[in-house]
Amino acid sequence: MAELKDRLRADMTTAMKARDKDTTKVLRAVLTAIQTEEVAGDEAHELDADAELKIVTKQVRQRRDSAAEYTKGGRQDLADVELAEAEILQVYLPAPLTDDELAALVDAEVAAAGPEVSMKQMGQIIKVVNARAAGRADGGKIAGLVKSRLQS
Repeated sequence: MAELKDRLRADMTTAMKARDKDTTKVLRAVLTAIQTEEVAGDEAHELDADAELKIVTKQVRQRRDSAAEYTKGGRQDLADVELAEAEILQVYLPAPLTDDELAALVDAEVAAAGPEVSMKQMGQIIKVVNARAAGRADGGKIAGLVKSRLQS
């Protein structure tokens, strides 16, 4: 159930033995985020693979957002560190959908919604596409594609 978590732990141990401080720091931060989520709420619980994947995805997105802000602020040195950390974590994410695959998925869901599909159904379609993409596509990109398909 915690296959990703076990892989992160094993890789952190390997990085520690290799004295790779950057990788160790990043993996330790992700494992801490997973552990924090496990003990959040009234009762401690073990996360499923999807929840662990969402946490890693969130960590990658946070680092990329931070890098963009650092670049905007003229701190390229810090932006490079954040991007390097995002690349370390990228290994643990599934391969993202290509633009063609994502477009085909969106087209299929818009077609499944029926001939009388309208902008009112946009949220429902996005929800289904997000579920089928399973973290392999950016939510903003999905929303943009759905919106463009519904407007045409």
